[in-house]
Amino acid sequence: MPKRIQKQKNQNVLRTLALLIGMFALLFAVGYSLIGTRGMIWMGIMGSILAFFSTQIPTENIMRLYRARLLQFHQAPYLNRIVEELAQKAELNIVPKLYYIPSNSINAFATGRQKDPGIAVTYGLLRQLSAKEVSGVLAHEMSHIIHHDMQLKGLTNVLGRMTRTFSLVGQVLLLVNFPLILMGEETFSWLGIFLMIVAPTLSTLMMLAISRTREFDADLEAAKLTGDPNSLADALLKLDYVNRASAMRPLTHKVPRWMSTHPEMETRIKRLRALAPHYQPQIRWKSIDRFLGQSPFFRQTGFWI
Repeated sequence: MPKRIQKQKNQNVLRTLALLIGMFALLFAVGYSLIGTRGMIWMGIMGSILAFFSTQIPTENIMRLYRARLLQFHQAPYLNRIVEELAQKAELNIVPKLYYIPSNSINAFATGRQKDPGIAVTYGLLRQLSAKEVSGVLAHEMSHIIHHDMQLKGLTNVLGRMTRTFSLVGQVLLLVNFPLILMGEETFSWLGIFLMIVAPTLSTLMMLAISRTREFDADLEAAKLTGDPNSLADALLKLDYVNRASAMRPLTHKVPRWMSTHPEMETRIKRLRALAPHYQPQIRWKSIDRFLGQSPFFRQTGFWI
């Protein structure tokens, strides 16, 4: 891998670590201002327990919430073959299970741990993208599994929820004791009050920043797995076009970058295009280029037009 690409991956890891430390520091600061040192210890124990159990939910149960159905190899042999090849290149001990969601939206996501990984794809994604583009998307989701991003997401969710909860409790206590504060019988730290107010927003912003950083890193790993950054770039370009065409709001209205879970499409596509000269495609496109519509599963369920 070129040094520039490795440097970018290292920067993503350091940025993720710094933001995660920031979330911990913010939570502990709020906890300390509210319940002191002893309370912080119990808060850390409780947070560790919640973070652990949030990552132990079986993939099958999560997929059931999305009404996803498991795709056996005989139901979608070409699609499963892509997943197997990518898992082999990623050196995963367990090949992620492939799930299918009968939705027109163009979407895919990964879930579970490396011991129980799963990747879901929608009807819209398989219908709108070529095999080459689908492989780029699958490689991106495979990258999230490699980097334990689902566990990281679970941890940041727990930290964010605990920060919001403690901040809310602190604000309620402040309001309840406000008459006593006016009479001078109760005192609160102004720094503590300020933290109670801004902590939920700061925690959310850091959580979103971590999500965007992990998306950048997944793009880099996907380029490495397929050897073809353009496959994912083409998929993102098509996804962006479809989303813009189907959006009800004006195209000029955009969600601020710092309020989004994903980086701007233009930035991601530009970075992937710049990586293309450094790689050679490693997936055998000719052997899988006609997998769409060839599976009896899709014909029998009527999701193919």
